[in-house]
Amino acid sequence: MSEALAAVETAGTDISVPVASGAHRFWRRLRTQRAALVAAAVVALLVLAALAAPLLTALEGQDPTTYHPTLIDSARGGVPIGSFGGASADHWLGVEPQTGRDMFARLVYGARVSLGVSLGATLVQVVLGVAMGVAAGLGNRWIDLILSRITDIFISMPLMIMALALLAIVPDSFPRPVLVALIISLVSGWSTTAKMVRAQTLALRNLDYVSASRLSGWSTSRTAVRELLPGLAAPVITYAALLIPQNISAEAALSFLGVGVKPPTPSWGQMLTSADVWYQAAPQYLLLPALALFVTVFAMTVLGDGVRVALDPRAASRLRIGTGRKRESRAEKAAQAPNAAAAKAAQVPDAAVVKKEGRA
Repeated sequence: MSEALAAVETAGTDISVPVASGAHRFWRRLRTQRAALVAAAVVALLVLAALAAPLLTALEGQDPTTYHPTLIDSARGGVPIGSFGGASADHWLGVEPQTGRDMFARLVYGARVSLGVSLGATLVQVVLGVAMGVAAGLGNRWIDLILSRITDIFISMPLMIMALALLAIVPDSFPRPVLVALIISLVSGWSTTAKMVRAQTLALRNLDYVSASRLSGWSTSRTAVRELLPGLAAPVITYAALLIPQNISAEAALSFLGVGVKPPTPSWGQMLTSADVWYQAAPQYLLLPALALFVTVFAMTVLGDGVRVALDPRAASRLRIGTGRKRESRAEKAAQAPNAAAAKAAQVPDAAVVKKEGRA
C-alpha cells in the first residue's frame, strides 16, 4: 500500500529528485564517527583473524593442541622457560604453563569459538525475538497476553543457573559451542528483543500506511513483512549490535565456570579459568585472553553505539548538540566576523569625503 502511494505521488510530478538510499545515509552518518570506524576496523581484524586461524597458525608453524614439554620448567611447577612466557620466533606469544601449548594458536582459535558462539546466539535471539514481538503486537488481545506472559517468564530466568542445569543434563556428544549458543540465545536475549519489537509494532500499527494495508485485505503476515519489518530494521539492528558483546561476555563466563566449551577446544573464557593460579608466575597467560576479551567487547560496544546513532537521526542530532559546542562557537565567530568588519568599515569615514570636507 505504501509502495502504491509512493508510485502515485511519483507519477504526479514531473521533477525527479534523486533520494539517497538508506544504506548511503547510514554510511554517511557512520563515517562522521571516528570512534565507531576505528571500532569497526578492530572488529573486522578480529573476525578476519578468527576466520584465518588455520592459515595464521600454519604460518607460525604451530597448532593449538600440541604439547611442548621441553619448553616448560618442571622444577618450577611448569612455568615456561624464557622471558615473556617463552616468546620466540617459533612461538610468537609464548607457550601455556604446564602444557607448553602455543598461546598464539590458542588465542586465534579461541576467537573462532567466542565470536562464533556470540554471533550464532545473536542471530537466534533476533529471529525469535522479532517473530514473538511482531506476533504479539499484531495479534488480538489474547495472543498478546499469552505471548507477553511467556516473554516475562523467560526474562525472569537467571542465565547462569539455567545454563548450569541444562549443560549438566545434555550428553557430551552434543557439540558444546552449538549448545552454549543455544542456551545463551534461548534463555536470555530474545525475550528483551521481543519486548522491544512488540512496543515498536504497537507504535507502527496505528500509522496510516499500515492501517491502509490491513484495510485493503492484506494478510497479517504480508503486512508484517512488507510494511512493519522495514520500520523495525533500525531498532532491531541497533539492539543486535549491542547484544553481541553481551553474548561474548556470557560465553566467557560460562567457560570460566567450567560448563562451556570443553578442552582441548580453546576458548578465551576457558583460558581464563586455567590461568587463575598462574597470574604471578606466568602473568601473560592471564593477560592475553583478558586483553582479547576486553578489546573485543569494547570495540563491539563502541560499534553498536555508533550504529545506533547512525540509524537514529534524533540521536545523531543530540550527539551534535552535546559534543559540537566548540564547532558551533567557531561557526558563530565566523558568522560574526563579516558583520564586525562591515560595522568597522562603516565607522571609518571615506577618504574622499574627508578630503572634500577639508577643502570646504
